[in-house]
Order: sequence, then C-alpha cells, then structure tokens
Amino acid sequence: MSDIFREVDEDLRRDQIMKFWKRYGGLVIAAAILVVAATAGNVGWKHWRTTRMEERTAVLSEALAKLRPADENTQPDTKGAAEALAAASAKLGAGHADLARLYEAGLRARDGQRDDAVKLYDQVAGTAGADPMLRDLATLLSVQLQLDTGDAAALRGRLAPLLKAGAWKASATEASGLLAARAGDNAGAAALFKELSEDATAPQGLRARATELAALYAATK
Repeated sequence: MSDIFREVDEDLRRDQIMKFWKRYGGLVIAAAILVVAATAGNVGWKHWRTTRMEERTAVLSEALAKLRPADENTQPDTKGAAEALAAASAKLGAGHADLARLYEAGLRARDGQRDDAVKLYDQVAGTAGADPMLRDLATLLSVQLQLDTGDAAALRGRLAPLLKAGAWKASATEASGLLAARAGDNAGAAALFKELSEDATAPQGLRARATELAALYAATK
C-alpha cells in the first residue's frame, strides 16, 4: 500500500513541476540569461574602466616626464610640461583632467604666469564634478597666489569654508591670518595665528610660524 501512495505522490509532484515549467519556464530561462549577461557586463565594465584609468595615467605621466631633465646639465622643461599638460587635460576624463590643470597651474606660477595660474586654479575650484578635496586645494592655491594683490575680504570669504575642517584647514587659517593683517585687522590676525599655533593637527612648521606671528600681531593690535 505504501508503494502505491509513493507512486501517486511522485506522479503528482511530476505533474506540478510540468505545469510550473510550462507556465514559468520561459521566465526562468530569461532570468538565467540576464544573470549571466549582467555578470559578463560587470566584468567587462571593470576591465574597460581599468584600461581607461591606465591610459589616462599614462597620458598624465608622459606630460610630466618633461620635468625630468635628460642629465644633470639640463634644466626641467617647465614650459613644455605646462603646454603638454594643457593639451593632455583635453583628452582626460574627470579627476585626471583636474590633476593636469593643478599641475599646469603650479608650473605657470613657477614661471611667473600668476594670472594664468589663478585662472586654472579657479577653473578646478569651480568644477562641480571635481573631487571636493581637489576643489578645496585649488581654492587655497588660488588665494595664496593673490595674498598680496587680491581683494582681502573676498579672498577671506573664499577661505571661510576651508577653516571648518579638512586637509587644508591649517594652510587656510594661515592665509586668512595674513589677509586679516594685510587689511589692518591685527587683532583678527593674532587670533587666527594663535588658533593655528594651538592646533595639534597642523604641521609643526606652520605651528611654529603661527606662534611667532601671533605674538607679533598681538603686540600691535
């Protein structure tokens, strides 16, 4: 008797499976194809992205190679490197292009082309899709190039967001102090330099310089 029940049970299960497969078999196969396609697509995307990153890095490295002198008697070709970086930035995607502009701006500033350097820094600082850390760095470097010539109040306003936290807080605090002193706000300058001198996260060199400047402007406020 138990054998009969077992056979009936197996027939019912087989019948249910056949009905399920007739109704949903196509969907099961489609889902399996999608899983395989998605996996292959993901692997292909990662390979393409890695290849693109390597290509962009190579373009950037080739431009910077002009800074390496052929021998000890040859000076780095800063002008050639700057021009190569300018050309490279047009070929590079986000991130690498921003780095190329930062490098180019540094070389322009080094060669005395301050206005061109400021323009490049401001371009990176104003790029919405740029890495926030690079944007903040570009803002800081732009302001530092204009410490003696730019509008002190406007420049301090640009530095304000950098004073809250982040990798460039210490340098931004020092620049803000110098701008305050330039505007005749010795008390504000002394306060900023004192804050910097007591910032345990700031580089030791900046803290030492801030201690001297804090004492200097505190005596003249």
